Amino acid sequence: MTAAQPLVSIITPSYNQAKFLEETMLSVLEQDYPNIEYIVIDGGSTDGSLEIIHKYADRLAYWQSRKDKGQTDAINQGFARARGEILAWLNSDDILYPGAVSAAVRQLQINPDIGMVYGNCDWINAEGKVIGKFPAAQTDLIKLRRGHVHIPQQTAFFWAALWREVGPLDESFYFAMDYDLWTRLAAQAPLLYVPELWAAFRLHEGAKSIAEDDRCWPEMLRVHYRDGGKKISPMTIKYTIRKLMQPLWIRLRRRRLSG
Repeated sequence: MTAAQPLVSIITPSYNQAKFLEETMLSVLEQDYPNIEYIVIDGGSTDGSLEIIHKYADRLAYWQSRKDKGQTDAINQGFARARGEILAWLNSDDILYPGAVSAAVRQLQINPDIGMVYGNCDWINAEGKVIGKFPAAQTDLIKLRRGHVHIPQQTAFFWAALWREVGPLDESFYFAMDYDLWTRLAAQAPLLYVPELWAAFRLHEGAKSIAEDDRCWPEMLRVHYRDGGKKISPMTIKYTIRKLMQPLWIRLRRRRLSG
């Protein structure tokens, strides 16, 4: 393609997500942007996922299905194979909305000094019903380090050249590997929030954001202290409040699942 249509590499890590995988894959394959390299890294699923991947194999740049070390490792494996100038990953229970890739590329091209762009995101339940809105907002390195993330990962697109400077994802992180990456990207270049609806983040009982949410903030604190954060800071105060509110937070999220 031409420079006006840079190659966009999108990685989907997956493991036993047959219930949602086809919708996820189609949300990428049916984008109107003409220059997408789509890579699926499956961890050796046994639930019918392989049949879904085979169904669309001729439209994939690469796929594999074998045991890996988890989601973070799978994403890194995908990016190691990616040839695109722009990178993104979409988990196998989330979806991109039509036009999302074109919109992201356009914003990166008209704002060449930014490192990453991201947009708005719906929360949907297992049946695909919209049950809320992700609180996306403009953020930067200072705000990120204070715990004001506001980046829906499903909508994030970033330059591969910048990834090569700060990547790969830290495989010691189970939950906050994206937060860790955002801080490293933001330390090198501005991030841009675009108030357009680009994706949906699926909340369901098997999702990490429901079943294992309590692992997120301790990992974010690891980033905080690694980067010189103090024990008494906006980040640690926010973590303390969040920890106290954790049972209520999980109940509210589970209540949302029913719509």
